[in-house]
Amino acid sequence: MLILISDPFDDALPGQLEALGEVTTDKDRIPEADVILIRSKTKVTREYIDNAPNLKLVVRGGVGLDNVDLKYAAEKGIKVSNTPTASSIAVAELAFALMLSVPNNIVVGHNTMKDGKWEKKQLKRTELHSKTLGLIGIGNIATEVAKRAAAFGMTVTAFDPFVDSSDHAEMIDSLDAMVAGADYISMHVPLIDGTKEMINADMIGKMKDGVIFVNTGRGGCVHADDMKSALESGKVRCYATDVWPSDPPAEDYPLLSAPNVQMTPHLGASSKENLGRVAAETLAIVTDFIGGL
Repeated sequence: MLILISDPFDDALPGQLEALGEVTTDKDRIPEADVILIRSKTKVTREYIDNAPNLKLVVRGGVGLDNVDLKYAAEKGIKVSNTPTASSIAVAELAFALMLSVPNNIVVGHNTMKDGKWEKKQLKRTELHSKTLGLIGIGNIATEVAKRAAAFGMTVTAFDPFVDSSDHAEMIDSLDAMVAGADYISMHVPLIDGTKEMINADMIGKMKDGVIFVNTGRGGCVHADDMKSALESGKVRCYATDVWPSDPPAEDYPLLSAPNVQMTPHLGASSKENLGRVAAETLAIVTDFIGGL
């Protein structure tokens, strides 16, 4: 049994897996691999699968599976698993950090101080308290965001076509209605055909003027040119994001040069604590799978 670790995991994981089989990080051995462990960088496409004739299990350390051709994997009898709960706290905390930093002018305040400026009068703050947060999707991560928003005195609403009720958010039947009532919007959906560029000029036009949009879901869910136009016009006050169409994004990606963008380089799931949780869930998945063969 050859286990290939294709992307970075917790340093302890290779040693923990050795009891289950041979462990390697050598990607030249893809054709030999029975189990392949990935994060977001490796793309398990049709071509990748065809180059891995022994492959029986793919484990995605994280939530999204848009980097795996699920249909073709199923046709080939390959099991695909993820670690859906491991990253919830880490990503939720980053989403909330982005949400906090915008109305408090933390980035601008820091940068102007470094430039020797004292802009106490120019930089005005607003509070999260009493504002409405709209969540696009109400899975594990969004639920953790909702809990934190409630602690700050925010009203939390959500739209999710697959969820009827939530203990932590008021469910709104229509995405249009949900975004229209939100001061802040936080996106938590996978990248699939139905969500690709779903945040476009039409949807942005239904939002409040001056809305703050936080994206720790998937970069491809936002139409970059339309969002840039909305930032330039002031329709969207700020786009705060940790996610991109590719890691890293292309140099000419429109939102890199747009005004009022706050960005981080896909840090959401990279906390030390989360890497440990991802490794533990991955180890359990591989152990159960091999034990069942």
